Amino acid sequence: MTAMQMLPRLIVPDPDRASAFYQETLGAKQTFRAPEGDDGRPSVVFHDLGEQSFRVSPAVSEWGWLSPDDIGGSAVLLEVVADDPDAVGKRMVDQGAEVVVPIENRPYGMRSGRIRDPFGHLWILTGDLR
Repeated sequence: MTAMQMLPRLIVPDPDRASAFYQETLGAKQTFRAPEGDDGRPSVVFHDLGEQSFRVSPAVSEWGWLSPDDIGGSAVLLEVVADDPDAVGKRMVDQGAEVVVPIENRPYGMRSGRIRDPFGHLWILTGDLR
């Protein structure tokens, strides 16, 4: 089998606003931004987060690219392992995300919680116990 890589693509109403949010709150590095299309939005924005990568694209219903708001919520959980999940969660909430499950020490040996970002995507923020 050949080598493969999975690159999540988050579908959002406003890719530039989402890109700025992920850069500010997660420390993601924008590595590429496609030129604006006829609707004024880029078709894709690439990001690196640590050794991983993800993309952000606009919702385009005729292509089947639907945001969480379009489908009534997120069908995927994105998990970020961080040295300080509390600090990441605070930055996200300060920028408009909401706490779904508070970040706390869990009986399974991790400190974790869940956040819904302003674009409807659900994040598990996790790290070592404090």
